[in-house]
Amino acid sequence: MNKSFLKFITDFGPLLVFFFYYYNSDKNLKIAIPPFIIATIIALAIVWILEKKIPMIPLIGGILITFFGSLTIYFNNPVFIYIKPTIINILFGFALLFGKYFTNEPILKKILGKSIALKDEGWNLLSKRWIFFFFSVALLNEIVWRTQSEEFWVNFKVWGILPITFIFTAFQVSLITKYKIDE
Repeated sequence: MNKSFLKFITDFGPLLVFFFYYYNSDKNLKIAIPPFIIATIIALAIVWILEKKIPMIPLIGGILITFFGSLTIYFNNPVFIYIKPTIINILFGFALLFGKYFTNEPILKKILGKSIALKDEGWNLLSKRWIFFFFSVALLNEIVWRTQSEEFWVNFKVWGILPITFIFTAFQVSLITKYKIDE
């Protein structure tokens, strides 16, 4: 099986499972969350079996999906699943914000440094932009779940945040090009 196809399936398969159960259960989060958690755990297990490691971001996401999904079901309160994106984005924002102080270099450089060679000024600017992005998405998620319907939030979570992330990432290409170190 093609490695990129398998990555796509393990990244987006659980989300497709969630949507399937959500829209086939009269939009019931309580019914859609357990299969979502199980699909997420299976996806992480597949990554572990094939790669002998699980990348940090999917691992954190899987832990938080399981934790907040379980709280949503146990307390019968969707607020827990609504705040999961907020908390993930705040965690990533703070990791980038404070990571440099503990590692003496930007966290993004530690994560992406083998793929992209940038001057230190480029890493610092890229880190600042991603910090702003993560905190902005956290705030946007809070505004959406507090002011819109559950169905709107569910759709926004995928069809809003995902495209916003892709667009934001695309806008970073000029910065990366400007500060790229030619090898």
